[in-house]
Amino acid sequence: MDKKLRVVVVGGGFGGIKTALSLADDKRCSVTLVSDHSHFRYYPALYQAATGGKMAGSRIRLSNLMGESPVTFVRATIKKLDRDKKQIVANDGQTFPYDKLVLALGSVTNYFGIKGLRENSFDIKSLEEVQKFRQHLHAQFIKNGCPDLNYVIVGGGPTGIELAGALPSYLNEIMKKHEVADCKLSIKLIEAAPRLLPRSPKKISDAVFNRLKSLGIDIMLGSAVEGQTSDMLMVSGKPLVSHTVIWTAGIANNPFFKDNNFTLTDRGKVEVDQQLQAEPNIFVIGDNANTLFSGMAQTALYDGEFVSNTIKRQLSQAEPEQYTPKKPITVIPVGPHWAAVEWGTHCFTGFFGWILRMIADFVAFKDLTTVLRASKQWLLTMRDEDTDCPDCGPKK
Repeated sequence: MDKKLRVVVVGGGFGGIKTALSLADDKRCSVTLVSDHSHFRYYPALYQAATGGKMAGSRIRLSNLMGESPVTFVRATIKKLDRDKKQIVANDGQTFPYDKLVLALGSVTNYFGIKGLRENSFDIKSLEEVQKFRQHLHAQFIKNGCPDLNYVIVGGGPTGIELAGALPSYLNEIMKKHEVADCKLSIKLIEAAPRLLPRSPKKISDAVFNRLKSLGIDIMLGSAVEGQTSDMLMVSGKPLVSHTVIWTAGIANNPFFKDNNFTLTDRGKVEVDQQLQAEPNIFVIGDNANTLFSGMAQTALYDGEFVSNTIKRQLSQAEPEQYTPKKPITVIPVGPHWAAVEWGTHCFTGFFGWILRMIADFVAFKDLTTVLRASKQWLLTMRDEDTDCPDCGPKK
């Protein structure tokens, strides 16, 4: 029996899972998926989890996703690439020899060196951070008998906008549960650029701006964060009093690539060729690669499928295909039953956009698992849960 090609995929996000599952049924390959998390995190739904949505809607156990496939899943944090021995080394000393290596490590939060931001702000890029944020919101009522009156969200990209749209109704619901009389809350959204969603068409930016204003959000454009303490955020030379600052403004490439001497762009992305190879037999995909639409979930899925097909073609000694970036469809929900959509050259907003977002969530799950499992996971994203406070039980 011929020796199988050892494929090691690092990263349990969209790109890594798609690559591993797409190669799983090829009997010429032995596939190992390595991730520092036991669950796949569905980032598009994290804003929902942060505002009372069911946590289970934003995560799926990786072992369940692998199902009956022959993929070997190992939980480990990768630290070093040994190019001479063709192996990667984990923090705990485990080694993973490879013939083909696929790196899909995702991004990390970037605080741009702003003093006090890391220590005092909240983040919603992981379920652990989401839980901490929700517990903080409830703790305000337990400790003070009332909410924090001033909330500040930094970042006018999709995550910040989604959170800003969902936060008002969630805070009102918490107040009702704690039997607190209605009080006027201030929710500010800060963006350093002259407009929201600076990479989107102005038509979309303006529509989202008006939608947020209708929800009572105070939007500060062209405003730079300069520092933070436990009760204050300094913005363009002016202090904003708040105990609740949520940072959604910055991401950076995983430090693994810099630490292991990959060729990087000025933005820290890994340079790749037309097969998404950073070096011979080492592929870099998704958020980590210097491709046109890097950073989008749909791009990571597309990259994973492309790389798995490339590896299969290499095994068959077929001519390699050239990578062509594919522009994703962007759907950004802003408050209840409203979303902004950018689909090629078409832009529209409103309830139909919201329906498209619901469909997109199902399709994303279907790209990773069976129709039945995708349906169950999709339904979880529509359910609420609030168990962070002894005064709040699960919603009926």
